[in-house]
Amino acid sequence: MNGPDSTDAGTAGTVEARLAELGLTLPPVAAPVAAYVPAVIEGNLVHTSGQLPFQGGQLPATGKVGAEVELEEAAELAALCAVNALAAVKSVIGDLDRIEQVVKVVGFVSSDPSFTAQPQVINGASELLGRVFGDAGVHARSAVGVAVLPLDSPVEVEMTVRFR
Repeated sequence: MNGPDSTDAGTAGTVEARLAELGLTLPPVAAPVAAYVPAVIEGNLVHTSGQLPFQGGQLPATGKVGAEVELEEAAELAALCAVNALAAVKSVIGDLDRIEQVVKVVGFVSSDPSFTAQPQVINGASELLGRVFGDAGVHARSAVGVAVLPLDSPVEVEMTVRFR
């Protein structure tokens, strides 16, 4: 079953090549902002810590979605969070082509009290994963509105992947 905007990525080359086709490069793993590690292996699963949308070591936007940050920009930031989560995965398994399935994505959206479109924001991450992994990018998901996120980030994404 294909998710939104997903394709049969099995014939498109490596994961990093597919990211490059989308104009994205895997960044260095973001340094933790507190006492944790970016990713942990448990059996054949990798669980990432929540990833902020750092780009070049900076947050491209701050504030509440639905107030200072528009939905479309927040969805782009969620996609950036997913790329940063993939960097965290790579840091512990060495090669993203080992990923067999994106199992679960959890997205947090720093929301203005009147904002209720958290699922559309986190679609930015989900749709990117579908484009990169095809059927293997279809995942379970939660999209949660919160009052505030670290460093006043508009969005944060964590994921669990199964690897071989």
